[in-house]
Amino acid sequence: MILVTGISGGLGGLVFQGLSELDDVRVTGGTRTGDGVSARRVDFDDPRSLPAAFEDVDVLLVVSAGYAEDDVVFARHAAAADAAAQAGVRHLIYTSLASSGESMTIALPHRWSEERFAAGPFTTTILRNGLYPDLPVALATATAATSADDVLAAPFGAGRLSVVVRQDLADVAVRVAAESERDLAAGKLSRHADRVYELEGDTALGGAEIAQILTEELGRPIAYRPASLTETRAALAGSSLEPYQITHALSLYSNVIAGRAEATRSDLPQLLRTAPRSVRAAVAEAVARNRG
Repeated sequence: MILVTGISGGLGGLVFQGLSELDDVRVTGGTRTGDGVSARRVDFDDPRSLPAAFEDVDVLLVVSAGYAEDDVVFARHAAAADAAAQAGVRHLIYTSLASSGESMTIALPHRWSEERFAAGPFTTTILRNGLYPDLPVALATATAATSADDVLAAPFGAGRLSVVVRQDLADVAVRVAAESERDLAAGKLSRHADRVYELEGDTALGGAEIAQILTEELGRPIAYRPASLTETRAALAGSSLEPYQITHALSLYSNVIAGRAEATRSDLPQLLRTAPRSVRAAVAEAVARNRG
């Protein structure tokens, strides 16, 4: 059986849905509270809940529980690794961060988690996921209130950020989990055992590209103006973001400015059964949501 954690979230929900549509694999989901029917209780902050949640699970797909300070993430994923070992999980899949984010502060807990899971008595697959298209839109418009209506002021400099559509990442996770479960059921090692896949998109977005999309969506010219990290820090300090989120956001901005946020290679085309989805369409949807 396959268990997918975090199915109340965007990525986890898509993966669970995709696996549920397959006739030849058994899948269950996990949420913080669980309902005892369609989802088990998987609360990474309550390690005692995990061994029972992972019982009878052959393939465990851990959607990163990374929305917290680093030490909290370390504790959560260590608890998941220990419980998976105790429950006899045979193969663990972890959704990590793509190499284009290697210099970002968010990379550290992901790389630590990769190593922690790899030390377990199960085989692993690491899905190093690229960032979603709605992230640069959200980041670019985070300080929009300080800008004129016809100017997008964002701290991207002349750099760009590689992005990938969430559904494409979900489709790859479904394939890897399903094929691993089938291999184990046939008495074989998962064909994805101990593999690390770079799942980067082939599109990169910067301030100019986002301003162009805003121009098309709003029906009026929007110009891009590079903002400084100093003014951005001041704007974020007055936002509703948690301190760790501000730290990560500034790190991401800095990497984009430095030209260190673009992909150099990707395994995505080889693992998708269809062509990658349009990033342009996903960005337009994100712009529309932000307008709302």
